[in-house]
Amino acid sequence: YVFWASHCVVLELNERSEDLKKSPAKIRSLEEPWRKQVQYEESPLGWEYMLERRWYDQWKEYVETGDQNSSSFPGQIDNTELFEDLESYHLKDRLVENEDFVLIPAEAWHKLLAWYDMLPDQPPLERKVVDLPSTVKVEVYPVEIFLCLHSDMENILTEQFSRADAIHTIQKTMRKLFEVPESAETRLWMKSSDTSCERLRNIHMTVLDSCLSSGMVSLTASALNMNVQDSYRGQPGVCGLTNLGNTCFMNSALQCLSNTPPLTEYFLRNAYLEELNFTNPLGMRGEIAEAYADVIKQMWSGRHYSVVPRIFKTKVGHFASQFLGYQQHDSQELLSFLLDGLHEDLNRVKNKEYIELRDADGRPDQEVAEEAWRNHRRRNDSVIVDTFHGLFKSTLVCPECSKVSVTFDPFCYLSVPLPVSKERVMEVFFVSVDPAAKPVQHRLIVPKAGKVSDMCTALSQVTNVPMVVADVFNHRFYKIYQADESLSCILDRDDIFVYELSRGAVEEDGDELVLALYLRERSHYREYGSSNSNYGTSLFGHPLLVSVPRSQCSHEALYQVFLQRLSSSTKDCRNEDGTSVESAVEDEAPDISGSQQTRRMPSEDDEEEEEEEEGTRLSPQSSERHPKRKCCPAKRSKLLFSIQAVNSNGTTERSIGDAQPYVAIDWDPDMKKKYYNENEAEKYVKHPSMEIPHQQTRVDLQQCIELFTTVETLEEENPWYCPNCKKHQLATKKLDLWSLPEVLIIHLKRFSYTKYSREKLDTIVDFPIRNLDFSGFLLRKTSSSGEPPSRYDLIAVSNHYGGLRDGHYTSYARNKDNGQWYYFDDSKVTYAREEHIVVSLAV
Repeated sequence: YVFWASHCVVLELNERSEDLKKSPAKIRSLEEPWRKQVQYEESPLGWEYMLERRWYDQWKEYVETGDQNSSSFPGQIDNTELFEDLESYHLKDRLVENEDFVLIPAEAWHKLLAWYDMLPDQPPLERKVVDLPSTVKVEVYPVEIFLCLHSDMENILTEQFSRADAIHTIQKTMRKLFEVPESAETRLWMKSSDTSCERLRNIHMTVLDSCLSSGMVSLTASALNMNVQDSYRGQPGVCGLTNLGNTCFMNSALQCLSNTPPLTEYFLRNAYLEELNFTNPLGMRGEIAEAYADVIKQMWSGRHYSVVPRIFKTKVGHFASQFLGYQQHDSQELLSFLLDGLHEDLNRVKNKEYIELRDADGRPDQEVAEEAWRNHRRRNDSVIVDTFHGLFKSTLVCPECSKVSVTFDPFCYLSVPLPVSKERVMEVFFVSVDPAAKPVQHRLIVPKAGKVSDMCTALSQVTNVPMVVADVFNHRFYKIYQADESLSCILDRDDIFVYELSRGAVEEDGDELVLALYLRERSHYREYGSSNSNYGTSLFGHPLLVSVPRSQCSHEALYQVFLQRLSSSTKDCRNEDGTSVESAVEDEAPDISGSQQTRRMPSEDDEEEEEEEEGTRLSPQSSERHPKRKCCPAKRSKLLFSIQAVNSNGTTERSIGDAQPYVAIDWDPDMKKKYYNENEAEKYVKHPSMEIPHQQTRVDLQQCIELFTTVETLEEENPWYCPNCKKHQLATKKLDLWSLPEVLIIHLKRFSYTKYSREKLDTIVDFPIRNLDFSGFLLRKTSSSGEPPSRYDLIAVSNHYGGLRDGHYTSYARNKDNGQWYYFDDSKVTYAREEHIVVSLAV
């Protein structure tokens, strides 16, 4: 059996696997039988292989068509997009499974390799399947550790280890690499910064449990003085946190909580020790609270430049498997988990009673709110509730019977929306039909939920010509878009080219045909092991869309059309007799259309027949000029390039019935070097729109709060059950703030996910450093204990740089003892000024 794809769809392959290769339709025909037997389970321990997602998608499309001549033939396995460069073949950071790559088991990889081969020199991306706590995962990024001896710290070796490896594996490896005798007493240390070292005492722990990450240095020595920081005395709380490998999100959240005075003072005075709840089934046996307390005490001891939160990271991963490993996460996600974990670990309620919730039923808000808060405190009573919990008023109205349901619900933080722009900025390259014109890069403003036609409309205000939009990737058309397709399928990172066409090519029943044109370079040698005499080819440059009159599709006519289309990148060289390259080709080239030439595109098989003639054919023109030499063979002049019919991938003969015809012009390497100027062909110019800086939207925090308290209609996926109508309804819902906590956490929802798009909003949110006034949003104005909190001073901000899939977290925080603001960037801490804090990075 071959376990196919990352979720292990089982596909049976028998001895006739070669037949399946030749006829992918047979693979497709097996789909229904094995779909019935599909089992979704974790992959067994072993090895899996990484495949670049676009190649994999193209392969899937090829298999599904059931046609060997399908335009989606994927060609050789190509993982180029997964590497930082093609010299070291070092994997790019922060690759995302099922977006950048897919994982397939070893058996499937070897089948694909046998069927399609792999680009020369590319290494296979073999990855180990490891058994981690509560899950089995494929280790895409092994841990890369620097190794050296304490006695020779200049001699550093780099080795990769699995997270499932025990520490004694590292020790054994180091003994071998550095030739340390078995009889020598050794100790293992981790050096994660210039001043921070930790002893690895338990050599039976795994790399994962020890929180070893790439870039750390392990030292072996008979003894090592670890009192480097004993003499340091600094401002308590002004302490960095070492990045353990993509843990900046955790460090940012920890710095914000560390600089929350009530919570930090609670831990520093050891009040938590009397309130640890070891029996709460919703808690974590007090382990999260104890690990957090250890980190806080180190950070506020004043004896460390930076602290390594290794044990805390291990505990978090143990109780929340989504934080296992070293992938990037959202700081708000970590903060939410931590606040809930600390609350349950420190909950003073040992046995939670069942409480039946009641609707308001017309009772006064004050009465219903006090009842809801009492019920909440009967089950939840901790320093987290004391410090961070407030109360919402939630009002639901049935659209059918007008039933009004009022409830009061506790909250730990406010997740407020940002005003979402209905427009989107896109950058495209416009390619004119004028061969002398360079491609022009434009910046367009288009509707976010618009169609490709809207992009063309925006561009036509500048160009006013018919056009076609295409995604160009790896020298070929990854996709040619239809006018009614959604713009949401185009990502910001895609290279979008918009091609001008003649009106005869875009009008219905037009007299012109649109050809997709690829540029290929032939190799000097024929394909090894090929059953025919074809040469290998490789794509280069940007592809083109070219309009050709339907009446002029002969080989000779197309040659002249393509030659003129490439004239701006064709070198102006002359032969020894002074004639131009174009005239030499025109005079000496054979008449490739011929009097009996049928109007079809040539294939690669045609070229093979021509090659067998050994280049000794006379053109009609030369025969007429030299009648006496009619029977004598003459050496045929070489064209600048030959023309081949290909599929959408730039390989094999085009299948009959393809909606879009594709052709390739194949350059002999010597001719290309002599006559084609690749640097000139790659040039483009910038439209003035590219010089206009993109203006970021600015909003006040109060606007976000207003959006949060605006009436909205529930989505179909989340209806409300109306007790009067006895059915689910899409009710209107309104949230209001009833009471606020001592410390208010506001989460800006910068990451927007809709059915149309996924994006990070870079809106600048202006918020005051002091006296943020919520009195206008609070429903509860007075109580027996006096005025509720309504004015706040800022104490910390979590920042995010980058986009959806990657980025970096930092934080600003105000020290509770000296009132000074600091900027925390993992282990680095610097002074900060208040005017730097209100930026678009705040989350």
